[in-house]
Amino acid sequence: MMSRVIWTIEIEGEPAKALFDTGAFHTYVLRKYLEGVPMLPMSKPYEVALGGETIEVRERGLINGKIEGLDFDASVVPVESLGKANDHDLDAIIGTSTMNPWEITVNSDGTLSLEGLKRRKFIEY
Repeated sequence: MMSRVIWTIEIEGEPAKALFDTGAFHTYVLRKYLEGVPMLPMSKPYEVALGGETIEVRERGLINGKIEGLDFDASVVPVESLGKANDHDLDAIIGTSTMNPWEITVNSDGTLSLEGLKRRKFIEY
């Protein structure tokens, strides 16, 4: 089941309105947050449908962010605009490519579970 919640986070030290969306794989961030961020060009660009539009992913950026003061990093797709959700102008969509490794989950009451970010210990097999 897809779950979504809007939360204010930090991206590269700046406040940002983020939609945490379990139905999205990629994490998308407005390009204005990515100045000075390391960017990796894609060897072969690909297309993604996002908000009724098709975007071509030509590069990815590596960001540092905070959720409730807890640090995380993520590989993100830069975009020019994301539109609105629940009357909020969005600066980012946080998808499962960021939520899963950091064990961030969307709770049914509209909150986030940040146990992985708090614990900062992970088991990989």
